[in-house]
Amino acid sequence: MFWHHYLVLFVAAALAGAVNSVAGGGTLLTFPALLWAGKPEIVANATSTVALWPGQLSSLWGYRGEIGRSRHAIAALAVPSFLGGFAGAVLLVRSKPETFAALVPYLILLATCLFMAQGPLNRWLGRRAERSPVPGELPEPERLRAAAALPGDRRWLTARWAAVLVFQLLVGTYGGYFGAGIGILMLAALGFLGFTNIHRMNGLKNINNMCINAVAAVMFMANGLVDDWPVAALMAAGAIVGGYAGAGTARRLGQENVRRIVILIGFLLTFSLLLRQWSGGY
Repeated sequence: MFWHHYLVLFVAAALAGAVNSVAGGGTLLTFPALLWAGKPEIVANATSTVALWPGQLSSLWGYRGEIGRSRHAIAALAVPSFLGGFAGAVLLVRSKPETFAALVPYLILLATCLFMAQGPLNRWLGRRAERSPVPGELPEPERLRAAAALPGDRRWLTARWAAVLVFQLLVGTYGGYFGAGIGILMLAALGFLGFTNIHRMNGLKNINNMCINAVAAVMFMANGLVDDWPVAALMAAGAIVGGYAGAGTARRLGQENVRRIVILIGFLLTFSLLLRQWSGGY
């Protein structure tokens, strides 16, 4: 590769780290950048997962205040996150390159549509937070326990938790296989549980995203799917910088322009890959 390839990959990883710290979808930046640099689809996916994981870890530091009171939710969601991440990574490792290449355009289209859903989802969460008795202040675990004081409420809350844990297992499987867009899915599940503080939800989303990708990254490294460690290390450094900065600025900066760029990249990449398939490129 030439020097400009390394520059583009570093910038893409930094932007992806920032996007992931806020709502997810950073893979829509790093994956096409790696394809552009000449990496095969499965190698690009594995390298992207390994490179972005340190950025997810650094972004947790920016949300450390928000997730401190959500230990029970972290512990409950971590189990299906780990299991799902492992299952998805096994599926990818066992996939034929041509099968994964054929699925990639549709996976990217799905991830782009999920990313588009972030705006309506955030507005819905905002309306719910406004109806909360003490918006953004009352810790959700305490409020949820208070809501479950009556037997009927307790059964409903238990049923919701069971549904979300099964859903998180499916999200983890998708995340281990490809991963773009899982943050939006997890935010929706947390909203269903009754969480209203978007910053705390982002912290919970990030820590479960980290669990999913940690298992997947280990599987990919163990099976030799990362073929260029200098590139992975360079992108990891970019993701760390972007992840920390993204968590710190999420409350102050508008995100609409960045969201539009990511969505545009997703649709353009989907179209170009589908055109490549239709023209016999695979």
